Amino acid sequence: MRTPLSLSLAVHFAFAVAVTAADFKPTAQDKIVPADAKLEMVWAAGEFTEGPTAAANGDIYFTDIGNRIMRFVPSNNTTLIFREPSGKANGLEFDAKGRLIACEGASGGGRRITIIERNVARTLADRWEGKRFNSPNDLALAPNGLVYFTDPRYAGDEPRELDFEGVFFVRPNGVVGLATKEVQKPNGILVSTDGKTVFVADNNPKGNRHLVKFTVGADAALVGKEVVHDFGTDRRGIDGMTLDNKGNIFATAGTGKEAGIYVFSSAGKHLAFVPTPGSPTNCAFGVGNDACVLYITAQAAPQADGRKPWALFRIRLNAVGHSVWSAPTPAKPE
Repeated sequence: MRTPLSLSLAVHFAFAVAVTAADFKPTAQDKIVPADAKLEMVWAAGEFTEGPTAAANGDIYFTDIGNRIMRFVPSNNTTLIFREPSGKANGLEFDAKGRLIACEGASGGGRRITIIERNVARTLADRWEGKRFNSPNDLALAPNGLVYFTDPRYAGDEPRELDFEGVFFVRPNGVVGLATKEVQKPNGILVSTDGKTVFVADNNPKGNRHLVKFTVGADAALVGKEVVHDFGTDRRGIDGMTLDNKGNIFATAGTGKEAGIYVFSSAGKHLAFVPTPGSPTNCAFGVGNDACVLYITAQAAPQADGRKPWALFRIRLNAVGHSVWSAPTPAKPE
């Protein structure tokens, strides 16, 4: 059922960039973030927003954990309920056939990877070697059709069947393989534009807070781990991420004055920073004429009544999003 919830909130945030993380020094701020860029809050009625992704028609789907998948329609600034309950869906991606693929987590969720078509969900994968997944968190599609996904356990008291938190892949026929165990608590994940590299946010509140990259081996396993950036032990590491068409990484991380989008080159060079009013969880570019618009799920600033709702934001950048499936030709950044 698709139920209208609210119109877009006409709230904008103009900002001056002042990154306080001493070890992150942007080198291409003006090239990526226009001087007049404004962060716009388009919806703010969430319990915990996550997982934005763009459909071919430009609509933005995102999760509210809660237990629902939302759909924001840029053409009329309306936010709708797409699917409720969602199986505690978190990360989302559309595949080349226009089907929505979702990571369903723990805490009463499905603990599986699902394919949603015509609003009907079917299981693509829910276990490895007969053991249930911990809590699928985020996913990325490879050009060859494989789905890579992370499987940490941040919340939920369901009995665990796996004694590690790793990265897996699913073939189009549903066969699951272990990609790597060389992470502590994997979260966001990306496949490079050429399909040869996979980036993973290893975000353990009690351990690693790294952006790492792996080479994709001949059998789809991930090898040759390399730390691209270390957030240290006193800062919030990366949650979700997305890519632009140059292969640059737009990563959500930080809290307080350090909350925002950290932009890295594929080699880890510090490029730009986009602050958010509250802790960000994930981001994704639009498509077509909105291919330069970055959509961000994050907590909003305190409202008049003291609430800090979880929201969906957007900002137009000098960057064009990357997608593994065909989309309308994007407009060039001005």
